[in-house]
Amino acid sequence: MPDSSPDTVLETQFPVRYAETDAMGVVHHANYLVYFEEGRSQYMRDLGSDYAEIEASGYQLPVTEAQLRYVGSRRYGDKIRVRTWIEENLSRRVTFRYEVVDPDSGSVLVTGYTRHVWTDAAGRVTRVPESWKRVFG
Repeated sequence: MPDSSPDTVLETQFPVRYAETDAMGVVHHANYLVYFEEGRSQYMRDLGSDYAEIEASGYQLPVTEAQLRYVGSRRYGDKIRVRTWIEENLSRRVTFRYEVVDPDSGSVLVTGYTRHVWTDAAGRVTRVPESWKRVFG
Protein backbone atom coordinates (compact mmCIF):
# COMPACT_ATOMS: atom_id res chain seq x y z
CA MET A 1 0.00 0.00 0.00
CA PRO A 2 1.60 3.35 -0.99
CA ASP A 3 2.28 6.06 1.56
CA SER A 4 0.54 9.39 1.60
CA SER A 5 2.70 12.47 1.96
CA PRO A 6 1.97 16.20 2.19
CA ASP A 7 2.76 16.37 -1.53
CA THR A 8 0.27 13.65 -2.49
CA VAL A 9 -2.62 15.33 -4.32
CA LEU A 10 -5.04 12.86 -5.86
CA GLU A 11 -7.96 13.64 -8.15
CA THR A 12 -11.30 12.17 -9.06
CA GLN A 13 -13.69 13.39 -11.75
CA PHE A 14 -17.41 12.86 -12.32
CA PRO A 15 -20.46 14.63 -13.79
CA VAL A 16 -22.94 16.64 -11.76
CA ARG A 17 -26.10 14.60 -11.32
CA TYR A 18 -29.56 16.16 -11.74
CA ALA A 19 -30.56 15.38 -8.13
CA GLU A 20 -27.63 17.51 -6.90
CA THR A 21 -29.00 20.72 -8.40
CA ASP A 22 -31.39 23.24 -6.89
CA ALA A 23 -34.32 25.24 -8.31
CA MET A 24 -31.85 27.58 -10.03
CA GLY A 25 -30.29 24.63 -11.87
CA VAL A 26 -26.93 24.85 -10.12
CA VAL A 27 -25.30 22.46 -7.67
CA HIS A 28 -26.87 23.00 -4.25
CA HIS A 29 -24.21 24.26 -1.85
CA ALA A 30 -24.61 21.31 0.55
CA ASN A 31 -23.61 18.85 -2.17
CA TYR A 32 -20.05 20.11 -2.17
CA LEU A 33 -19.61 18.33 1.17
CA VAL A 34 -20.69 15.15 -0.62
CA TYR A 35 -18.10 15.90 -3.32
CA PHE A 36 -15.48 16.35 -0.59
CA GLU A 37 -16.46 12.95 0.79
CA GLU A 38 -16.15 11.38 -2.64
CA GLY A 39 -12.72 12.99 -3.06
CA ARG A 40 -11.63 11.69 0.35
CA SER A 41 -12.98 8.19 -0.35
CA GLN A 42 -11.25 8.04 -3.74
CA TYR A 43 -8.05 9.37 -2.16
CA MET A 44 -8.04 6.41 0.22
CA ARG A 45 -8.89 3.93 -2.56
CA ASP A 46 -6.05 5.33 -4.68
CA LEU A 47 -3.70 4.69 -1.76
CA GLY A 48 -4.86 1.06 -1.69
CA SER A 49 -7.23 1.36 1.25
CA ASP A 50 -10.87 2.09 1.90
CA TYR A 51 -12.85 3.77 4.67
CA ALA A 52 -14.78 0.52 5.15
CA GLU A 53 -11.47 -1.09 6.16
CA ILE A 54 -11.03 1.53 8.89
CA GLU A 55 -14.42 0.66 10.34
CA ALA A 56 -13.78 -3.08 9.93
CA SER A 57 -10.61 -2.66 11.98
CA GLY A 58 -12.62 -1.11 14.83
CA TYR A 59 -11.97 2.58 14.21
CA GLN A 60 -13.80 5.58 12.80
CA LEU A 61 -12.89 9.01 11.43
CA PRO A 62 -15.90 11.25 12.11
CA VAL A 63 -15.91 14.78 10.73
CA THR A 64 -15.46 17.32 13.53
CA GLU A 65 -15.17 20.47 11.42
CA ALA A 66 -15.81 21.52 7.83
CA GLN A 67 -15.14 24.72 5.94
CA LEU A 68 -16.08 25.62 2.38
CA ARG A 69 -15.46 28.69 0.23
CA TYR A 70 -17.59 29.06 -2.90
CA VAL A 71 -16.01 30.81 -5.88
CA GLY A 72 -17.95 29.38 -8.80
CA SER A 73 -20.73 26.92 -9.58
CA ARG A 74 -21.64 23.99 -11.82
CA ARG A 75 -24.83 22.79 -13.48
CA TYR A 76 -26.38 19.42 -14.27
CA GLY A 77 -24.15 17.44 -16.65
CA ASP A 78 -21.08 19.61 -16.10
CA LYS A 79 -18.00 17.67 -15.12
CA ILE A 80 -16.13 18.45 -11.93
CA ARG A 81 -12.77 17.36 -10.64
CA VAL A 82 -12.06 17.07 -6.93
CA ARG A 83 -8.44 17.44 -5.81
CA THR A 84 -7.76 15.99 -2.36
CA TRP A 85 -4.74 15.94 -0.09
CA ILE A 86 -3.88 15.60 3.58
CA GLU A 87 -2.96 18.98 5.01
CA GLU A 88 -2.44 17.98 8.64
CA ASN A 89 -1.80 14.57 10.13
CA LEU A 90 -1.52 14.50 13.91
CA SER A 91 -1.66 11.66 16.43
CA ARG A 92 -5.45 11.98 16.95
CA ARG A 93 -6.58 14.21 14.09
CA VAL A 94 -6.29 14.40 10.31
CA THR A 95 -7.30 17.30 8.04
CA PHE A 96 -8.14 16.80 4.37
CA ARG A 97 -8.03 19.76 1.94
CA TYR A 98 -10.06 19.96 -1.24
CA GLU A 99 -10.39 21.94 -4.43
CA VAL A 100 -13.34 21.43 -6.74
CA VAL A 101 -12.31 22.55 -10.19
CA ASP A 102 -13.63 22.83 -13.73
CA PRO A 103 -11.66 20.06 -15.48
CA ASP A 104 -11.65 21.93 -18.81
CA SER A 105 -10.42 25.34 -17.67
CA GLY A 106 -8.80 24.38 -14.37
CA SER A 107 -10.75 27.19 -12.66
CA VAL A 108 -11.22 26.63 -8.94
CA LEU A 109 -14.91 26.54 -8.00
CA VAL A 110 -14.88 25.57 -4.32
CA THR A 111 -12.13 25.16 -1.73
CA GLY A 112 -12.30 23.79 1.76
CA TYR A 113 -11.32 21.23 4.31
CA THR A 114 -12.73 18.60 6.64
CA ARG A 115 -11.14 17.81 9.97
CA HIS A 116 -11.52 14.33 11.45
CA VAL A 117 -10.66 12.73 14.75
CA TRP A 118 -9.71 9.10 15.27
CA THR A 119 -12.13 7.21 17.50
CA ASP A 120 -12.62 3.62 18.51
CA ALA A 121 -15.88 1.84 17.68
CA ALA A 122 -17.47 3.23 20.87
CA GLY A 123 -16.70 6.80 19.78
CA ARG A 124 -13.83 7.43 22.24
CA VAL A 125 -11.03 9.59 20.85
CA THR A 126 -7.88 7.55 20.30
CA ARG A 127 -4.49 7.81 18.64
CA VAL A 128 -4.13 6.86 15.00
CA PRO A 129 -3.84 3.08 14.93
CA GLU A 130 -0.39 1.78 13.99
CA SER A 131 -1.89 -0.07 11.02
CA TRP A 132 -3.14 3.24 9.56
CA LYS A 133 -0.11 5.44 10.23
CA ARG A 134 1.57 4.38 7.01
CA VAL A 135 -1.49 5.05 4.84
CA PHE A 136 -1.92 8.54 6.26
CA GLY A 137 1.80 9.32 6.06
